[in-house]
Amino acid sequence: MILLQSHSRFLLQTLLNRVQNLEKGVELDYHWVEFDDVRYHIQVSMKNSHVLLLSMSLPTPPPEAIFFGGLPFGAIEAIKAAYGVLVQILDPPRDGFNLTLKLNLSKLPPDEEHRHALLVKIASVREVVLGAPLRVILKQLASRTVAPNMDRLVAIVHRPNESFFLVPQVGKVTVVFPMRFKDSIDIVLATSFLQEFMEARRTAGLNNVPSCLWSSSPPLELKGAPGEALLANAGFVTFGNVQKWIELVFPSLSHHNKLQSSIDAVIFPRHVEGKKLDRTVWSLSTFHAYVSYHVKCSEGFMHTRMRRRVESLIQALDRAKPELENSKKTVQSRSFKRLSLNEARTNSKS
Repeated sequence: MILLQSHSRFLLQTLLNRVQNLEKGVELDYHWVEFDDVRYHIQVSMKNSHVLLLSMSLPTPPPEAIFFGGLPFGAIEAIKAAYGVLVQILDPPRDGFNLTLKLNLSKLPPDEEHRHALLVKIASVREVVLGAPLRVILKQLASRTVAPNMDRLVAIVHRPNESFFLVPQVGKVTVVFPMRFKDSIDIVLATSFLQEFMEARRTAGLNNVPSCLWSSSPPLELKGAPGEALLANAGFVTFGNVQKWIELVFPSLSHHNKLQSSIDAVIFPRHVEGKKLDRTVWSLSTFHAYVSYHVKCSEGFMHTRMRRRVESLIQALDRAKPELENSKKTVQSRSFKRLSLNEARTNSKS
């Protein structure tokens, strides 16, 4: 089972190394890409080694997702709230990126524990930015309110040209995931995997998890959504507490694993109280990546089993072959004596 961490491990390690060698004038220029096509770029110049430029490129948003200045709504406020005076947002960002942050590492707190926690938060900039609209809606859910200007159906980007949908209400928020897979094998495995959500509730130890239903028709909450969001050939899975399903159901499905299918989850105020908010935001934001991981693990598991089965059959065939007898005769060495013509005629007559 995979537990995706909210921070980028490479980014965190780079920040820690930079802080430990702050007095050294070392130039940095790193590019890397993480899952769901989130790209990063770090730059540090030798002239000003205390300043670090962090740029991030987000997945290409679909038409239904709302972006302001290249960022999801609420992202600017979330960045300021998370990092304070340590981070400055550059406008415009570097070419090819949605966001560029200027970090002054000399303003980090002297306390080691507090400094490390802040660096982890900086390394979690993906969660802060992409999860900003989800966090706004879930905070309103915790206070049992809905903004008057909030759309009935909110699309949040989480993959290139793909989004999941929120239906905010006063007492609950419904979350719908249209899940798409390109590979034909992934389609079959993902369809089986998602349908197991219904069957898993019958497993011992999972009797108390929220109910789960599967249907081939889209949920009513998606009424008015773009046509692409309704292309769910594997059907729709509806269940209650998504966080509890992730914790309890997924471990039992690591080896049970469509083009498209959708998952419909209902989030209640108790799911976003206190520290649960961050956990719920991250679980929802990376839900597709979580399912994709288990689909790929199932595919690899099946390939391994098939290879082992073929190897065992080959060994059985080898044992069934009869041993070949050595039919080749060795030639014995002989000596010859040259005979005269008379002796040869005498031997031939005798």
